[in-house]
Amino acid sequence: MNIPESLQYTKDHEWIKIDGKTALIGITDFAQGELGDIVYLDISTVGEEVKEHEVFGSVEAVKTVSDLFMPLTGKILEVNPALEAHPEKVNSDPYGEGWMIKIEVKGTPNGLLTAKEYRELIGK
Repeated sequence: MNIPESLQYTKDHEWIKIDGKTALIGITDFAQGELGDIVYLDISTVGEEVKEHEVFGSVEAVKTVSDLFMPLTGKILEVNPALEAHPEKVNSDPYGEGWMIKIEVKGTPNGLLTAKEYRELIGK
């Protein structure tokens, strides 16, 4: 299971890569594996400020639909345009081409997990 050391994680299985005042967010390798084949993303919050722990969209897999939770407060700047035509990129490359949203970070992140803490959370 791939859990990059360079990222931070949430208990809701999102990852975040902060670069100054912007950040990329997606779901973890563990989460995509639990969901199965992803067929659709519904993220209609572009331009909105979404608070930490609020739902910013949903992901639909063959087995289920799951809410996506914001790991920290931020304004959603864009949704990964590649996922509209190819949502399966979340399965094949969750930390690369499968990123979901880019945000402008508002405030200070808190409660994020390191890779080691996330591994302990999922028992890997």
